[in-house]
Amino acid sequence: MSGETEDMPLGGIIIKPGSTTENKTGGWRTFKPIVEPAKCVKCGICEKFCPEGIIDIDPEKGAVMNYDYCKGCGICAHECPTKAITMILEKK
Repeated sequence: MSGETEDMPLGGIIIKPGSTTENKTGGWRTFKPIVEPAKCVKCGICEKFCPEGIIDIDPEKGAVMNYDYCKGCGICAHECPTKAITMILEKK
């Protein structure tokens, strides 16, 4: 391609690794996971499969989402054995 130089990087550059906790990344989410506490058996499967690590299992409430960082991928809902998590369209 014209205009490229050999010293130009081909991909994105991570200037400050580990900085994702400083940037709330859930703002561009399209779908939001909602937990139905009555169906949640607190098994922790959603917590283990979440690629962002935003789910905590509370002994009383069950799965608790940190929506500031949830990107709405839906893996938690897909993996939940009791279907306690549903994905709804995010309202902004």
